[in-house]
Formats: sequence, structure tokens, C-alpha cells
Amino acid sequence: MLKTVQACASREKIATILDEDGCVIIQGLAENSVVDRVVADLDIVFNQANFAQGIFVGYRTKRLGSILKKSGVSCHLLTSGRVLDAMGHLLLENCERFQLNLTQAVSIHPNERAQILHRDDELFPCRAFTGEMMGNAIWALTDFTAENGGTQVVLGSHKWPRDRQPEPQEIVQAEMKKGSVLIYRGSLLHGGGANRSTEPRAGLIFSYNLGWLRQGENQYLAYPPAVAKYLPDAVQQLIGYTVHRPNLGQHECSDPQQLLSPRGTKRGFNAYDFLTAEQEVLAKAHVA
Repeated sequence: MLKTVQACASREKIATILDEDGCVIIQGLAENSVVDRVVADLDIVFNQANFAQGIFVGYRTKRLGSILKKSGVSCHLLTSGRVLDAMGHLLLENCERFQLNLTQAVSIHPNERAQILHRDDELFPCRAFTGEMMGNAIWALTDFTAENGGTQVVLGSHKWPRDRQPEPQEIVQAEMKKGSVLIYRGSLLHGGGANRSTEPRAGLIFSYNLGWLRQGENQYLAYPPAVAKYLPDAVQQLIGYTVHRPNLGQHECSDPQQLLSPRGTKRGFNAYDFLTAEQEVLAKAHVA
């Protein structure tokens, strides 16, 4: 059974379930007022969007990217403390900071068939790497049910050999109320469910990955400096407008956050070391 916890659940309990099952639902984590504003923003764009055209992305499904630009209030979901704590548990063992991998709103319409079960970390050709590379949060913008295409997950499949296929009875669906969030590992088998209802099912995906990996969505095209400068500092850093030590993501040999600061651009850029703590020790020892 897919475990569900309340919004007040401890980070330790959530981490334990993620380690055991690979996924967990946090019920009612977002306030309805926030979700309603996000839905209102995205409905305008969904109504103008075409259906996807592909076996994987579907033919009765609409998908939107660059979500923070389409709904500024969605930043509240992106930076949810419970979600970021979970991502830290999954990812910070193998990076200095994690980053936003992609944003995607998905509306699965009636008569869409179930998506192919997959692992999101298959984006990266790093099969020898044993740590987690990605973690995801799917927010329910409408109720998720077994009938309307609630996300399918295979509990514990993050521990399986990559060539093992699930039996039908091993596949369960995420059923949750609007404002709840499904958090799952990038190494977990999952996929959108078939919509056998008469109404669309809408969800919002925020995906996070190791800070030294390429992002699935090109965040710098989605949010160029002219847009990013209006976002909160924490969001700017999640997008990637910062340096991951050692020396990844610099601009003009400096921290790219200066590019978003009027004060920083006026006084010019200075070159800095962006070394890990271990490298700092080695460098100082060498100079000594």
C-alpha cells in the first residue's frame, strides 16, 4: 500500500518511507487558496495548449513547461519546506546543493491510456553511479483517483535490478486530494495512469536533481536574467543561478547571482575561488 502521511509528519518519518518504498504521499500539504490560484493561472494556458503527440507523452494529455513564468504563486509549492527536506535527504549526500531539474504541468484527459512505466533518472547515462540522482514532487491540482489517472508507482522498485519488470499486482495508484503531493525517487518505476473518467486530471511536477547534472528543462531559456531577477533568491538558486563547488556554473569567473543584482552589475565582477572545503585545505597546504 502506498503510504500517506499528514502535513505535520516529521522529516524523519518521510525519509524512512522514501528509503523503504521509494515514494510517499503528504496529504493536504498546500493550502486550497494557493492551489486554486495556481489552477486559475494554468487553466488559461491549458485551454490554449494542444494535446501532446507521442507514445510516451500521450495523445490525450496536455503538458506545459516554464511553470514559474506562467504562475508565480507556484513558487510556494516549489519551495515547500517538507518537499525540500525530502530532496535534501535524497540528494545532498552526493552534491553541495541540488537544483531544479524541470517544471511541468500535466493534464490527463478522458480516454488517455496509461503511460509507459519508467524511471526518470534514465535521462542520465550514469549506470555505474549508485546514489540517487533525482527526486520528484507531483502536486495534485485536482483530486487524483484510480479512475482519473492517478500516478502509477511500483513500491520498492528503486531497489530492483534495472531489467526487472513489475507484475500487475505490484503496480499501485496514487490516490490523493487536491493540495496533496506525491514525492518519489527518480529511480522508482512510475507513470501516469489511464483516465477512465469524464474529467481531466491535473498535476504539477517539480523535479530536482544533483547540482552538478544537466537539467532536463533548460532553466536559463525558461527564466533568462530579465525574468529571473524578479524571483526570490531561493528560487534563483534552485534554477541554477549560483555556483556548485568546485567551479560549476560561473559567470564572468564569479557567482551568477551577481548578474541578477543591480548593485553587482554596477560595480563589476571579481574572480573568486569556488573550491570545496577539502580543496581549500589542500590549496592552503600547497601554498604553505
